[in-house]
Amino acid sequence: MKPIAFENGTIQIDAAIVAEGLGLAPSLLQEEMRAGRITSLAERGVDADLGRHRLTFFAEHRRFRVVIDETGAIIQRSAVDFGNARLPKSVRKSGG
Repeated sequence: MKPIAFENGTIQIDAAIVAEGLGLAPSLLQEEMRAGRITSLAERGVDADLGRHRLTFFAEHRRFRVVIDETGAIIQRSAVDFGNARLPKSVRKSGG
Protein backbone atom coordinates (compact mmCIF):
# COMPACT_ATOMS: atom_id res chain seq x y z
CA MET A 1 0.00 0.00 0.00
CA LYS A 2 1.16 3.52 -0.75
CA PRO A 3 1.50 5.71 2.37
CA ILE A 4 -1.79 7.39 1.43
CA ALA A 5 -4.26 5.92 -1.07
CA PHE A 6 -7.85 6.37 -2.16
CA GLU A 7 -9.86 3.15 -2.07
CA ASN A 8 -13.60 2.67 -2.60
CA GLY A 9 -14.40 6.28 -1.71
CA THR A 10 -12.26 6.28 1.43
CA ILE A 11 -8.79 7.50 2.23
CA GLN A 12 -6.34 4.93 3.57
CA ILE A 13 -3.32 6.31 5.44
CA ASP A 14 -0.38 4.29 6.69
CA ALA A 15 -0.65 3.89 10.46
CA ALA A 16 3.05 4.72 10.85
CA ILE A 17 2.41 8.26 9.55
CA VAL A 18 -0.38 8.85 12.07
CA ALA A 19 1.51 7.23 14.94
CA GLU A 20 4.57 9.39 14.27
CA GLY A 21 2.43 12.53 14.05
CA LEU A 22 0.78 11.75 17.38
CA GLY A 23 4.04 10.75 19.03
CA LEU A 24 2.94 7.14 19.60
CA ALA A 25 4.47 3.76 18.95
CA PRO A 26 2.77 2.35 15.83
CA SER A 27 1.77 -0.75 17.81
CA LEU A 28 -0.40 1.40 20.12
CA LEU A 29 -2.28 3.34 17.44
CA GLN A 30 -4.97 0.77 16.60
CA GLU A 31 -5.59 -0.02 20.26
CA GLU A 32 -6.00 3.68 21.09
CA MET A 33 -8.38 4.19 18.14
CA ARG A 34 -10.51 1.18 19.09
CA ALA A 35 -10.76 2.50 22.65
CA GLY A 36 -11.93 5.88 21.32
CA ARG A 37 -8.89 7.72 22.71
CA ILE A 38 -7.87 8.72 19.19
CA THR A 39 -10.46 10.15 16.84
CA SER A 40 -10.23 11.57 13.35
CA LEU A 41 -11.85 13.97 10.94
CA ALA A 42 -11.59 13.97 7.13
CA GLU A 43 -12.45 17.09 5.16
CA ARG A 44 -12.64 17.57 1.40
CA GLY A 45 -11.45 20.85 -0.10
CA VAL A 46 -13.76 23.17 -2.04
CA ASP A 47 -13.19 26.14 -4.34
CA ALA A 48 -9.45 27.01 -4.27
CA ASP A 49 -8.75 23.79 -2.31
CA LEU A 50 -10.65 21.49 -4.67
CA GLY A 51 -8.80 18.16 -4.96
CA ARG A 52 -7.22 18.46 -1.54
CA HIS A 53 -8.14 16.60 1.62
CA ARG A 54 -7.34 17.47 5.23
CA LEU A 55 -7.06 14.56 7.66
CA THR A 56 -6.93 15.44 11.34
CA PHE A 57 -6.25 13.03 14.19
CA PHE A 58 -6.97 13.89 17.82
CA ALA A 59 -5.39 12.28 20.86
CA GLU A 60 -5.63 13.30 24.51
CA HIS A 61 -2.86 15.91 24.37
CA ARG A 62 -2.02 16.14 20.68
CA ARG A 63 -3.52 17.03 17.31
CA PHE A 64 -1.92 15.83 14.06
CA ARG A 65 -3.03 17.13 10.67
CA VAL A 66 -2.01 16.16 7.16
CA VAL A 67 -3.13 17.83 3.92
CA ILE A 68 -2.94 15.74 0.75
CA ASP A 69 -3.60 16.30 -2.93
CA GLU A 70 -5.76 14.18 -5.24
CA THR A 71 -2.91 11.70 -5.78
CA GLY A 72 -2.35 11.14 -2.05
CA ALA A 73 0.87 13.16 -1.95
CA ILE A 74 1.40 14.98 1.34
CA ILE A 75 1.33 18.75 0.85
CA GLN A 76 1.54 19.75 4.49
CA ARG A 77 1.69 18.13 7.90
CA SER A 78 1.53 19.70 11.33
CA ALA A 79 1.25 18.62 14.93
CA VAL A 80 0.32 20.53 18.05
CA ASP A 81 1.29 19.12 21.44
CA PHE A 82 -0.51 20.64 24.42
CA GLY A 83 1.85 19.01 26.94
CA ASN A 84 0.07 17.97 30.12
CA ALA A 85 -3.13 19.83 29.22
CA ARG A 86 -5.99 18.08 27.44
CA LEU A 87 -6.86 19.26 23.94
CA PRO A 88 -8.94 22.42 24.08
CA LYS A 89 -12.45 21.99 22.71
CA SER A 90 -11.62 24.54 20.01
CA VAL A 91 -9.19 22.10 18.34
CA ARG A 92 -11.33 18.97 18.64
CA LYS A 93 -13.83 17.82 16.08
CA SER A 94 -17.42 18.54 17.06
CA GLY A 95 -18.68 15.93 19.46
CA GLY A 96 -15.10 14.89 20.33
